[in-house]
Amino acid sequence: MTDDDLIDRFDLRARLRFCMDSGNIWFDENRMLLLHARAVGALRRELFNSLGQERARALLVRMGFASGQQDAELAKKLVGDGALEDVFLLGPQLHSLEGLVHVTTIRSDLDLKQGRFYGEFRWDNSWEDEVHIGDFGIGEDPACWTMVGYASGYVTAFMNRFVVFKETRCLSRGDGHCYIVGKPADEWEGEESYIHYFQPENIAGQLLELQEELSKLRASLSEKRSAGNLIGVSQGFHAAFDLIQKAASNTITVLLLGETGVGKEMFARWLHDNGPRNLKPFVAVNCAAIPNELIESELFGAERGAFTGAQQSRPGRFERAHGGTLFLDEIGDLSPAAQVKLLRVLQTGEVERLGDMKTRKVDVRLVAATNVDLRKAVKEGRFRADLYYRLTTYPVVIPPLRERVSDIALLVDAFLEKYSTIYQKKLRGVTDRAAQRLQTYEWPGNIRELENMIERGVLLAPHGGAIEIGHLFAGADDAVEGDGLGQAGQLRGPAQERDDEVCERLLVPGFDLDRHELRLMRAALDRARGNVAEAARMLGITRRQLAYRLKDLGDA
Repeated sequence: MTDDDLIDRFDLRARLRFCMDSGNIWFDENRMLLLHARAVGALRRELFNSLGQERARALLVRMGFASGQQDAELAKKLVGDGALEDVFLLGPQLHSLEGLVHVTTIRSDLDLKQGRFYGEFRWDNSWEDEVHIGDFGIGEDPACWTMVGYASGYVTAFMNRFVVFKETRCLSRGDGHCYIVGKPADEWEGEESYIHYFQPENIAGQLLELQEELSKLRASLSEKRSAGNLIGVSQGFHAAFDLIQKAASNTITVLLLGETGVGKEMFARWLHDNGPRNLKPFVAVNCAAIPNELIESELFGAERGAFTGAQQSRPGRFERAHGGTLFLDEIGDLSPAAQVKLLRVLQTGEVERLGDMKTRKVDVRLVAATNVDLRKAVKEGRFRADLYYRLTTYPVVIPPLRERVSDIALLVDAFLEKYSTIYQKKLRGVTDRAAQRLQTYEWPGNIRELENMIERGVLLAPHGGAIEIGHLFAGADDAVEGDGLGQAGQLRGPAQERDDEVCERLLVPGFDLDRHELRLMRAALDRARGNVAEAARMLGITRRQLAYRLKDLGDA
């Protein structure tokens, strides 16, 4: 199979998309950057000047290594259930497509079952040689460090064995072209110092003077990232959390306000766990989930025979939460009768079971929550004003997730860790495209929806792979927006691509242009219900031109 056959078979050009409207360049699910080679070369030069030659080389190698591994994952995805050997040589084509170098395969011996590999490749038009020679001239050493790292990372990801490439010829040292040889690292005898470039460095000795600042930064970041099970760094999150912190040490009634799914129960649990009642019960009740005829017995308890089905006396949620915290979620849905009794409990600290004449003292810290506009409900007579004023002593508004965009990545990481453990799956996170979609989605279901979505993604993503946009959003269009590349490298919009596809289907042996032109004109007339002028507008020609062509083709 030739290089062009590989590119056409896996439709690589169509996976590279340029979207001017959003400012994105996508290669499949990965976000790409189109940078000036000279600008990247300037950064490369700064690394050499700042870190020295050896450390700069090592950093460039490892950067390329990571890039090669990313492209290897794409190649594995493209082959599907096929043999990995079929897509292995996509690596050189991906390297070329990304504008780094033109690769010619000289020799590639691959045996994945036996874990054997040996490869030789020729490079022409290396971007790295171009900028290196411009900055430093011709020297004694090879210079294509990021590309050597790329080749090594690509093959290593396929082999599941550390493979190292070495540049044996290079333009930067006066050779006519670049040439690389690759084989497993343990087969490079006497090359320990070279292989060292691929290993992460420990430069702690040079950073000792920053140790104190780094410790402070980590402590600050840790505090911002997580407060127990509450996660967030956004301004809205911290505004709500600061209020919760101040209320935790006392017994003031707290009203949590926010849309469904924003995490009101999580905030309530944090209040309980971080207050003086944390060793006592935390009892949660969803008032909207209990029928009106049962809500009073659920909250306040009932004596035997108090109503049909009450076979024995039982305490209500207030009694069960004695000494601890009672969380009443969706309190705006309480029935009027239950509202009266709740107000009495808050005022007296006493509950009276249904069917009982005796009152019982309860010591309960109440946390309520609702997504209902209680002020509006009071005006409409659906909620008691006196209960409203009692509950709104300490309101805390929890913002919706769409207003906490900076928290989304942290929440995704937390849910990934949670569900990867539950389902015993090791994943590489989410793709760039999926991460961006998560940032721009409106989140009508808030954090609850995000958690459910990540759980779905963990289940659907392949072991060792990354969660893609199709794993998260059911029915999501896998096509990436933007313009693609034509055969000659020109950008093509979606309409042009569809036109090209139509032409490819039509241009077969026996194609009859007159017959297809006549069919197209008849189709336009049918859609226009015989109106020639309307049909002509559909075809982009004048009425006279359409009439002439129909007559010329014998259909007038």
